[in-house]
Amino acid sequence: MATKNLIPYSVYLPEHLFLKLKGLAKDRKASVLIRDAIAMIIDGNDAYTSGYNKAVKDAGNVIYECPEAQMIAIKGKDLGAILTERIDALEIKR
Repeated sequence: MATKNLIPYSVYLPEHLFLKLKGLAKDRKASVLIRDAIAMIIDGNDAYTSGYNKAVKDAGNVIYECPEAQMIAIKGKDLGAILTERIDALEIKR
């Protein structure tokens, strides 16, 4: 990408992400990584959506399979099922 076509943009990051990004900058990979990630998110790229949805499903399964979450019931429904439904609602619909 031609440098003259790039516009700087500032963003606040937690320190742990900043340090990782700083490490990537040494190999000249940080800017490309960020540009690609932003483009994937904004464009609704299937790779991003698929990865995000898989992570949502995995998180829901971890909670649902937690024996402690199944021991607690709220209004007749176990906490694992309640939280799993809430997490599943975060899935990106296509």
